[in-house]
Amino acid sequence: MKRRVFLKSSAAFLAFSGQLVTAQDVPDLSLLEVARVLRDQPYAANTTPLSAPFADLDYDAFRGIRPIDGVTANLPHGDRFAVDLLPPGLYFPDPVKIDRMTQGGLQEIAFSPKAFTYEPRYFDDIPETSPGAGFTGMRLRYPLNKADHMDEVLVMQGASYFRAIGQAMAYGLSARTVAVGTGGPTPEEFPRFVHLRLHPADGDAVRLEGVIDSPSLTGHLDLTLYPGRNTEMEISTTIFPRVDIADVGIAPLTSMYLKGPMLSAVSDDFRPRVHDSDVLVVQNGAGEYLWRPIANPRGVETSAFADVSPKAFGLYQTARLYEDFQDTEARYHDRPSATVTPQGDWGAGAVMLIELPTGDEFMDNIVAFWRPQEPLVAGREYRFDYRLTWTLDLPDLGDLPTIVQVRSGREHDRPGYRRFVIDVATPAQETMLVASASDGAEVTGASTFPLPGQDATRMTFLFSPGDLEAAEIRVSLRGADGTPRSPVWLHRWTPARDGGV
Repeated sequence: MKRRVFLKSSAAFLAFSGQLVTAQDVPDLSLLEVARVLRDQPYAANTTPLSAPFADLDYDAFRGIRPIDGVTANLPHGDRFAVDLLPPGLYFPDPVKIDRMTQGGLQEIAFSPKAFTYEPRYFDDIPETSPGAGFTGMRLRYPLNKADHMDEVLVMQGASYFRAIGQAMAYGLSARTVAVGTGGPTPEEFPRFVHLRLHPADGDAVRLEGVIDSPSLTGHLDLTLYPGRNTEMEISTTIFPRVDIADVGIAPLTSMYLKGPMLSAVSDDFRPRVHDSDVLVVQNGAGEYLWRPIANPRGVETSAFADVSPKAFGLYQTARLYEDFQDTEARYHDRPSATVTPQGDWGAGAVMLIELPTGDEFMDNIVAFWRPQEPLVAGREYRFDYRLTWTLDLPDLGDLPTIVQVRSGREHDRPGYRRFVIDVATPAQETMLVASASDGAEVTGASTFPLPGQDATRMTFLFSPGDLEAAEIRVSLRGADGTPRSPVWLHRWTPARDGGV
């Protein structure tokens, strides 16, 4: 019997037998099969509280736990990678089974409190065992910037989150395997990794798998990592719903936006900008490029960009100079953008943007993902393939220029109106501005002119919301023949986002 047929037969038998199945029970079971079989078992949350030395830690104490070199840190993995194993505590109470494929077969990495060192000012004697504790994730290292230094390149820890960097980058936004209920009226559900598997490295590439579990679904992440100037990932996510799910998020990206030039007064802070990302860029199935700035709203705001077979979407950091942020420690100007490029036909649905209010820079408040038009049905399985790119580059807009900056302010000689200016990196010859807004709002005085001393165009217009409390604005630069000369700039006006009129 072929191995694939055997695995399918084993999974079917175990699913109907009512047993709780893990890869330990059937060592030959692939992690994809584990996720498939696990879907048919009752969900079992981790209810075992952490014990000493990992219980009741504050931020400083948790940072005082460090992997031991050669035991849980800098474990060689092929010629170009190394692995760190991460401890429990603080925000990470749930254990994750971690193993790796070796020439000698499947090797599980055993957990022990003695596998870490502990800052003496926070910890007393360390026990031999800690019931309920286990590794909570892994960190991969690779010589990104110097041949003789193993830089961090990927971290997988917490729920189903992972984040990566390329050359000369600092950690910023995160990705997740899947989102459930994000931005909705009911509490969000956070599926979590219960099993991670590291495969043998193939030169400068390495493959990882993960099993996720939650009350609504199980899932399988298959990720191949290619570190470099831009770090690339080839990802397949397979979802096995336990219940029908209408509010799923595929390929979710999670970021932070506190303040920027559109409304800097939202935070009393010396820095002109504080954010990991400042714009959502979408290349839709019709070939349009959409440019949607991010904001820190007063309340939860949800935007849906309906589409069929999207070509790409991503959260971008477009300000790339130290002077843009004036922050020597956080290095916001070096934080990566991330873009999702679907592989195959994802069908009908919408790119979703969720913006949450925040009063500081320490909690992510921006989420973008793909939501299929039809709910995921219990008992079926759904696979989504995509490429995920972590980069410092500006968005790929094809032949179109990038938007350099956007500003707005009250038009003092016309009460009730607000002026917007949008600078685009393209000459102004033979172009016209096309602008529109929600019914009930008014856009007037649209014009363009070249910026002095620059090969750039300023688009400007006056906007009045009328009696509306919120309005959508759509602006683009067109040639004399109607062809696009800029991405489509989209904006949601509210008094809280723009300071009123």
